[in-house]
Amino acid sequence: MNIVLCLKQVPDTASRIVVAPGGKDIQRQELSYVVNPYDEYAWEEALRLKAAVGGKVTLLSVGPPKVQDALRTGLAVGADEAIHICDPKLEGADMLATARILAAALKKIPFDVVLCGWKAVDDDQAAVGPMLATLLSIPCATYVTTAEAVSGTALRVSREVDRAEQTLEIATPCVLTQQKGPHEPRYASLAGIMASKKKTITTWTAHDLGVDPAAAAGAANSVQVVRLTPPSERQPGRILQGEPAQVVQELVKLLKTEAKVL
Repeated sequence: MNIVLCLKQVPDTASRIVVAPGGKDIQRQELSYVVNPYDEYAWEEALRLKAAVGGKVTLLSVGPPKVQDALRTGLAVGADEAIHICDPKLEGADMLATARILAAALKKIPFDVVLCGWKAVDDDQAAVGPMLATLLSIPCATYVTTAEAVSGTALRVSREVDRAEQTLEIATPCVLTQQKGPHEPRYASLAGIMASKKKTITTWTAHDLGVDPAAAAGAANSVQVVRLTPPSERQPGRILQGEPAQVVQELVKLLKTEAKVL
């Protein structure tokens, strides 16, 4: 089974996020980056599928040169190959542009299953996976927690829906977007880390994919950022004292006049 894992590198949520001058992006120079946590659950499921039925896992990512750090991590964990789509002309691509770029790359890669995290923790869009499936005209299952092969052309997947678990069969080729599931992502071993340093990461540009940069990013984006605003500081808590009836009256008053939730 040929499994492709779409990987995204995101700012570490422990980093201090500062809005850049102009208000349309964040200051990225001092940020530390990590693999998107939901993509880690996706690579765990990808490696389990590979162990069960054989095949290979190929990592695929779009982004600047530092994305190779994330790809090296995936190779160290157990992926077989990595492809990095790196082109300054593609910087600033929104979710639809990113899906188009990935779709163009997947037309050059044999695959049975495409896995990705159900969302990225930096933008919370949860859009690239379904968009990718639509562009490739293949089925998609979202919020997947586990997946297993039931034949050479189908998978049985479990997915979280409305406080319940749904089990379904999906034909391959397909796209699965991975939710946090019962299988914790594995860590890279020392041997895996050393082996990953010897593996070659294939690099493609927009030209290699036959993608027109002018139509894939920047001003051509379907979504334009108008303004980024940091969240307001949380006000300190307040303790109400007095007789219960008096406290209840004061609480109701505050909920109406200050919190404005009543």
